[in-house]
Parts: sequence; structure tokens; C-alpha cells
Amino acid sequence: MTLEWKLVVDCADPHAQAAFWAQALGYEVEDNSALVGRLLAAGVVGEEAVTPDHAAFRTLRAVRHPDDPVDPDSGTGLGRRILFQAVPEPKAGKNRLHIDLHAGPERRDAEVDRLTALGATVLQVVREPGSHHVTMADPEGNEFDVQ
Repeated sequence: MTLEWKLVVDCADPHAQAAFWAQALGYEVEDNSALVGRLLAAGVVGEEAVTPDHAAFRTLRAVRHPDDPVDPDSGTGLGRRILFQAVPEPKAGKNRLHIDLHAGPERRDAEVDRLTALGATVLQVVREPGSHHVTMADPEGNEFDVQ
């Protein structure tokens, strides 16, 4: 039996993180307005729980691969997806899980420059036998590699 999954990232600002990662990956920020509208109409959530445009929840925002299917009743991606959720505590220490972006050796430097322009920072350039990659941090300090 296989399971479907999503990657969940704790953060301070899920909307800023979703915007960064959507641009970084070429993903789409999810529009959950159908679900939000139903929950508002039923009184399950109040205006304080959702964004002013009713497209998402204030403490959650997700990005999805543009080619993957979407649940039309919720706007939730049904494939490759990253959900950013607000948490009160700041990031502490090194990530135990991280994303690797595979640009290839011919595009790696240009990709690092593009991601830096989006708000990422270079932490380390790694040249080891069998590997050459750049470790970066997203705008909230979460590490990821560009290979």
C-alpha cells in the first residue's frame, strides 16, 4: 500500500513562505477560496481565521505543482505539495529535512543568483568528491540545496 503525502514546513509567515517557494519552484500558490467560503457560510470559522480575500487561512498557505490535479471542492493540490503553517516559536538549529533543487551543473550558478534575488541567502558552497552544490536558506532561514 502506498500513501499520499505533503511536506509541511513550520514558519512565522506562511504567506510569504508560500510566495517565495512558488517562485523558487515554479509552483502555484493554492486558492482555497471554495473551502474557505463554505466554512465561513457554515459558521465553522470566522473572518479572523481567513485572509481578507478569503483565498486561504491566515495561518496556513500551500503551494502545488501546476501539473498535478486539484480537488475542486477545496482548491487543495492532490500531488506534489508543500504546506506552510504558522507556529509561534522561531526556527532553532539546522533542519533535519530539507529540499534539494536539481538545476544541473550548467544552470546551478544562475539558479543560485535567481533564488538570491527572491530573498534566499547562500550559506555554503560545497565541493566534495561526487557532489558540488550550494546550501542556501529561504527567507526564514530554512536550509535547502541547489545541485
